[in-house]
Amino acid sequence: QAGGAEPLCACFWPSSAQSEVKLVRKIMSDSCVVSGSRSRSRSIKRVFPIPRQHSLFQPPIINPFIYHIELSVTDKLKIALASVTLVPLRLLCIFFIALVAWPCAFLGRMCCPVCITQEPVPNWKRHVSRFVLRTLGRAFFFCVGFIQIKVTGKKATVAEAPILVVAPHSTFFDAVVNIVAEMPSIVSRAENADIPLFGCLLRCSQPVLVSRTETNSRKKTVEEITKRAQSKGKWPQLMIFPEGTCTNRTCLITFKSGAFIPGVPVQPVLIRYPNRLDTVTWTWQGHNAAMLMFLTLCQPYTNVEVEFLPVYVPSDEEKCDPLMFGNRVRSAMALALDVPITDHTFEDCRLMISAGELTLPMEAGLVEFTKISKKLNLKWDNVRAQLDRFSVIANKSKGGRIGIEEFANHLKLPVTPALKEVFSLFDRNGDGTIDFREYVIGLVVLCSPANTEETIQFAFKLFDLDEDGYITEEEFCSLLRSALGVHDLDVSKLFSDIDVSGSGTISYEVFREFALSHPEYAKLFTTYLELQRYKALQTKDDDDDLEPFKKAQSPTASEDSLSSSDKKAD
Repeated sequence: QAGGAEPLCACFWPSSAQSEVKLVRKIMSDSCVVSGSRSRSRSIKRVFPIPRQHSLFQPPIINPFIYHIELSVTDKLKIALASVTLVPLRLLCIFFIALVAWPCAFLGRMCCPVCITQEPVPNWKRHVSRFVLRTLGRAFFFCVGFIQIKVTGKKATVAEAPILVVAPHSTFFDAVVNIVAEMPSIVSRAENADIPLFGCLLRCSQPVLVSRTETNSRKKTVEEITKRAQSKGKWPQLMIFPEGTCTNRTCLITFKSGAFIPGVPVQPVLIRYPNRLDTVTWTWQGHNAAMLMFLTLCQPYTNVEVEFLPVYVPSDEEKCDPLMFGNRVRSAMALALDVPITDHTFEDCRLMISAGELTLPMEAGLVEFTKISKKLNLKWDNVRAQLDRFSVIANKSKGGRIGIEEFANHLKLPVTPALKEVFSLFDRNGDGTIDFREYVIGLVVLCSPANTEETIQFAFKLFDLDEDGYITEEEFCSLLRSALGVHDLDVSKLFSDIDVSGSGTISYEVFREFALSHPEYAKLFTTYLELQRYKALQTKDDDDDLEPFKKAQSPTASEDSLSSSDKKAD
């Protein structure tokens, strides 16, 4: 029932195409009469479980990219007091650190030019730059409010684990891990290297820079990571945030495979911020960076904990499968953090932004892109195009969801049993609405398999009453009114949507093109045929139930032989 891959007409109706069409038309025209004249028959209602693939259920954390700070009156008073006392003092200290950092950055730029990423710097330069960066970095974080950095576990050497994987990534303050990890090289956005002062200091650590605008940037990044990880200690340790974007730390989202492609041992590193008032979490929905920096400066101190887990050595199977390697490391880190895992990724953030641009709630764009793209074989562009279609329907309702009325209006049809059944197949969690994730799954799992060439041909023959190869508006309306049992049904708008040329007739090519671009109608059509088949079988069962009573009337027991009392009793 959930797949709908095979048209029902192929498995139930006679083998002759012409006989199929005639039989279906007859049952369609009789369906209203049957429901009216057989009022004493048992109610025709299908009750069946809808099979659901468990892996496509809603994730335990719906939106890991949202965080809003709840400030009490006391918190606001403390922030107001700190903004005129503590914040100016801290800003003065940060300014002094910046003055000291300028000449260090200038010297670092000379010692580590842009092209230095081709070869590792000599050991003495590496030790000097590491000492300077650690000193400046620790002084900066102290001034911001990170008075004490709690560290548990032991950091592995570059020979034991060439790569450190850090999660969860939730803020720009996560750079504090660099301080306790002795300034390893990092994988960073290429744009960060152009930031005044910070960019020069960043280059001193010989980072791997990633450009999200270059077409082959990902390939170059993977090659550079692999080269360094397999250099047997010639390059410094690499630190990677495999999630690739910031979350609210309520779960671990999909790990990018870049850190696991080299197939070398990695050391998982956990980071926590156990504070009563969380002013550090920087997500796609929430306060901007400047506001978070101000609120953090207003706090007397900010706690942070860094935990180094045991080195994870991949098996031979994991070395050949980076996705498996990454998923198992993520599971081990999630277990230590006591948080669930989800299949959200950076592409979900892009869809969130697109949803906001389409005046939908931003969280409406969340679909767990990693899982959806893998299981349903969808690219980001396909999902983005479906978001446009979804927004046209959902913008007419509140909350970015589709109700049964909006679904019917979108199809330009009344609410019928067939439409209700298709809607229930889309509505995976049974809450009476369809969100974008359910809409995408429904189109791919339900509608596209049903939208076969055979189904389209059968539907066209069904509407083409005079069999002249064209569907007129009269034929179109007549059949739909008869099928749906609504004699005053106005489907002229739907007909005009199909008849884009305005010729008053629909050829098979035009009908096919519309059907392929609107797969919902295919599932509605096959579901309707299934309902008609079910009604026909139920009607046959009713006739079979009445047959024993007909046989019970003996031919010898005529009406004249019955006594008057018997007639009265009858």
